[in-house]
Amino acid sequence: MSSIGFPMKDLLRRRLQTCLVVVTLTLSVASTLFLLLFSWRVEVGIASTGETLTAGLSAVFAQFVLFVGFLIFAVGAVLTSFIVFLMMRQRTRDFGLIKAAGCPNGRVFGYFLAELLIITVVGCILGVVFGFTVDFAATSVLSFQAYQQPPNLLFASVVFAVFFILAVTFGIKPMLDAARASPVKLLSPVQYFGLGTGGKFKPLSRTGITVRLASRSLFRRVSANVRIIVLLSIVFILLTVSVAGSIIANDTTKTWVENAVGQNVILIAHKDMVAQYKLLTSQAFIQDGSVYFDYTGENFAIPAGIFEQLNAMHDVSGVDARLILMEPVQEMSGYYIDQETQSTHSVGDNRSGISLVVGVNPDEVLTTPFTKGRFLNSSDVQEAVIGDTLAQAMYSADLKAKPPIRLSDPFLQDIIVRGKFLDIVGVCVDPINSGTATYVPLKTLQNATGIPTVNVVLVKLDASADCAAALAQLTQMVQNVNPDFSVFDLNEVLQKNVAFLGSLWTEIMLLPLFTLGSAALCLVGYMILGMDEQRQEFGILRAIGAKPSTVVAVAAVQSVVVLLSSFAIGLSFGVITTLMILMAHPVVTSVTIAKIAVLLLAALAVMLILSLYPAVKTAKASILKVIA
Repeated sequence: MSSIGFPMKDLLRRRLQTCLVVVTLTLSVASTLFLLLFSWRVEVGIASTGETLTAGLSAVFAQFVLFVGFLIFAVGAVLTSFIVFLMMRQRTRDFGLIKAAGCPNGRVFGYFLAELLIITVVGCILGVVFGFTVDFAATSVLSFQAYQQPPNLLFASVVFAVFFILAVTFGIKPMLDAARASPVKLLSPVQYFGLGTGGKFKPLSRTGITVRLASRSLFRRVSANVRIIVLLSIVFILLTVSVAGSIIANDTTKTWVENAVGQNVILIAHKDMVAQYKLLTSQAFIQDGSVYFDYTGENFAIPAGIFEQLNAMHDVSGVDARLILMEPVQEMSGYYIDQETQSTHSVGDNRSGISLVVGVNPDEVLTTPFTKGRFLNSSDVQEAVIGDTLAQAMYSADLKAKPPIRLSDPFLQDIIVRGKFLDIVGVCVDPINSGTATYVPLKTLQNATGIPTVNVVLVKLDASADCAAALAQLTQMVQNVNPDFSVFDLNEVLQKNVAFLGSLWTEIMLLPLFTLGSAALCLVGYMILGMDEQRQEFGILRAIGAKPSTVVAVAAVQSVVVLLSSFAIGLSFGVITTLMILMAHPVVTSVTIAKIAVLLLAALAVMLILSLYPAVKTAKASILKVIA
């Protein structure tokens, strides 16, 4: 028989086990490739550039994608190790039979190395194809908004090479050990199933037969149990971080954007200013080239008649008049005093840039972006709040600068706007102008620029108001005052921004699905090994009158013990990681907790049901076939 013919026939003879290994490797490769393509397209995480999101939102996505990516790769490596372990464990008796028939060690090793290479190559190729297929479906069929870049074909070769090396590395050692072992040892059930004596302790000795049989098998298969619990624990950590983290992060970032843009907020301005403001509030979520716009035009000034009529409308609960300008700004270096040495250290430099400067009346502000520090609270002080992207660009350490800027902190520095030195009291996450914005008191900006008017008005509608009727009334009122002015409902922009965020977090939730499928298949393989070990016990039980359901019950107990142990570990570490490391100031509601619980318990239930397939198959078999 040829060196390839025997391995191929042997793999086809063991179709179920072969398919489990191939599908598991395929899903591991596909999930890793899809993650890299996802990261590349949204330009966060591995290929983060921060061009399509504000710096604060980019940081949140980058942390999640990188951490989820690390977990997916770790799970892929453990999955590969475990599935090869199962494959070789199930082939131990075959090693012994072939060696007992007189086949040399080298040829035995060659046969099974050929099987390993065939499975690895097929699994990796299918994984690459499946990864690109899912990526194409996500971009073309499902039309996720997150994608901004074409797929990078280099990732396919990298992922293929990494998982090929992992599979071969984890597979060669057990084959070498089996090739060196004697046929008698290889044919021993202890070697075949990896059983241990379990010591003198008899777990749950006074309980029912079902629990006793399940416990006995679990305590004997220590090596396999430890491996599967470690694997599933990492999988549940990944699942918790991806599902719980994505839901919490989606709710949190959605709240940030809603508070920054405003709900039930109407924009009133010159029609050209309205178009520009729409672009400014959407710029963090689209790649659209900026064009010059003169914010200082006299025709943009809000007519006084509009304010008079707005104050008379009963559906209006608040009016926020603003002056927005595009201005050069400059970082002002600061210093701090070391409390131990009393020495003075310089902070920051004198970098400059262009920022959207927004003058607001702190007492009338209708939108409240999430702010580290505090937002403006007085119209008479020289204070400023800067956007997160501006803070990262002008107020962060830069070791490449000459001389290097080793320390920078906006809260220890000032910002200069039109010659005014303003104390920075907060850094906010605001999508306007991609986070490159500076909020200052309106009076301060008007005094610095000499512009006495405002060019934008935000109107907050009462919660009980008929939005459509109120919008029509506002439109008619504004047209009567000045036909060049228009009204725009900012809910339209808000919904698009929130939908974009939702598409990103939805994809992050989808990332671990392939890995979850791989883990389920590994659990099925683990249960197959357990059924093989207990086959004679089940046959004897069936022969003396036990029902087929007893077999399923024993397997269910074993699966529940393994799954709950792994689930408890994974859930604990996953929640801690999500709330304490990946998400600052999370928004967690009862609805959020309910969503997370339903999804995680559903995943647990699906894995439990799938793991019972080998037991159901064994229970349906005849007694003679089970004992044979």
